[in-house]
Amino acid sequence: MKILESYRRRIDALDDQIIDLLAKRTNIVREVGHLKFEHDIPAILQDRIEEVRERAAGRAATQDFNPDITRQLYNILIKYSCDIEEEIRDHLLASNTEAAGRP
Repeated sequence: MKILESYRRRIDALDDQIIDLLAKRTNIVREVGHLKFEHDIPAILQDRIEEVRERAAGRAATQDFNPDITRQLYNILIKYSCDIEEEIRDHLLASNTEAAGRP
């Protein structure tokens, strides 16, 4: 449908930007995972999770976007981020155990 083409292109461009930003966010999450391991900080910090989710919902409300949908999206994003941090912790623990000559 020709009438929708320009809108679809604009949406596609925004989707590309969203993916690019999510990839950048994930790279930072990986860095944080390493720092948390080095400083013996738990991968999951419930207070921070709630802070991130509510900050995003508040921002959504100022942009005329549904805060509840934002919370749902951030639940997925936060779970993914915590999974990454836990994988990093597990990998580093295993590496340290092997380096120390322990099974």
